[in-house]
Amino acid sequence: MEAPTTPSADGYGSGAAAGGQNGGWFGRGSQGAHGPQRPGHPETGRSAPKSARPAERRPAPNPAPAPPAPPPTPAAVPSATELLRRTMAEIEPIADRVTSYFYALLFLRHPGLRDLFPAAMDTQRDRLFKALLTAATHADDPVTLTTYLTHLGRGHRKYGTLPEHYPAVGEALIGALACHAPETWGPRAEAAWVGAYTTISQIMIDAATEDELRAPAWWQAEVVAHVMRTKDVAVVTVRPDGPYPFLAGQYTTLETPWWPRVWRHYSFASAPRSDGLLSFHVKAVPAGWVSNALVHRARTGDVIRLGPPAGSMTVDHTSDNGLLCLGGGTGIAPIKALVEDVARHGRRRSVDVFYGARRNNGLYDIDTMLRLQQSHPWLSVRPVVDDGPVGLLSGGIPQAVREFGPWHTHDAYLSGPPGMIRRSVDTLVGIGIPAHRIRHDSIEELVGATT
Repeated sequence: MEAPTTPSADGYGSGAAAGGQNGGWFGRGSQGAHGPQRPGHPETGRSAPKSARPAERRPAPNPAPAPPAPPPTPAAVPSATELLRRTMAEIEPIADRVTSYFYALLFLRHPGLRDLFPAAMDTQRDRLFKALLTAATHADDPVTLTTYLTHLGRGHRKYGTLPEHYPAVGEALIGALACHAPETWGPRAEAAWVGAYTTISQIMIDAATEDELRAPAWWQAEVVAHVMRTKDVAVVTVRPDGPYPFLAGQYTTLETPWWPRVWRHYSFASAPRSDGLLSFHVKAVPAGWVSNALVHRARTGDVIRLGPPAGSMTVDHTSDNGLLCLGGGTGIAPIKALVEDVARHGRRRSVDVFYGARRNNGLYDIDTMLRLQQSHPWLSVRPVVDDGPVGLLSGGIPQAVREFGPWHTHDAYLSGPPGMIRRSVDTLVGIGIPAHRIRHDSIEELVGATT
């Protein structure tokens, strides 16, 4: 990339190269092609010969040379992180086109990798590409980057991803960016992306290798109970084929036999149980492959797959802070698990739950939450609806939270639709809860969970 032209002190541009005949940044002013001119005769204007000049008149000494102008400040060389972000900003308006090109390159050059992806890719074809770009945005934050990629590397085991697959993905990534980012692409940008992808892939490979020593890539799980709570919400309970360690508040990914290689995120609806069973609250949504299969097709005896547990929305049992829990729709599932977890640890910590839905009939698990409230005096449960009847809080969870409190001694836990979480986070920060004490699942993963 060329440095921008910098005006010199006298207002001109850079002109010729330094030291050239036209001055430029470093040269003195031009004195003509043949050096200084002799002074002319004051009347005729002609040059006076030396012999005609009065002896007592000596040529005036040349003025002291002016100090050279300082060189222009060179344009700052952008960092690798800045180069990554410039490329991402350029491709953002055409992300769909870049994603399609990425997969076309990947499958054209490495057709054997097509089997690792679902047959129909229209709903999740961009997940891998988005994950790579997300990782690149954290290139200058090694702690966040390592945490994110460690989880990603472990999770990719369930797809059958092997170390030898990573170079092929990197090749397609560089090819797609080079083709669609002409304004910001160049040797330095390419080197930045190659370096970033090398780091990304190595962290993921190391995480998968370490995880392979202590856990399977997935678990088989038999459906042992399937209870419809509403016409589109079911509680599905499964028995894994082996020990499945997890923490209350975490989530996992599920794959059904009807849609191979299509995985969706669901939170555990209870704390770990002595019988090893796992429960999930699933709402069928329009065009939702996995959700509709789990709600309307799954029956007792069917076998599904579980990915590894993930998520950091867990309780710090060394703290005395109260818990402010906001659960919208089926997001009440992990909130219920957190309440059970606090109860099992036997510490009397204040727990306030706001359970929200659009309408009254959306509070499908309110009876369970009210029974927990009756059993635990430290627990308060407040149902909230967007347009509610008399006797219920209305206007949505963020508005309801503002009406109570104060919450400055509480840790906040949020689970529900992405829009609810975004609005609630803004509200909680606005009323003084520090961002590091607000916990929720990844917004990107929640979007994927809606199908």
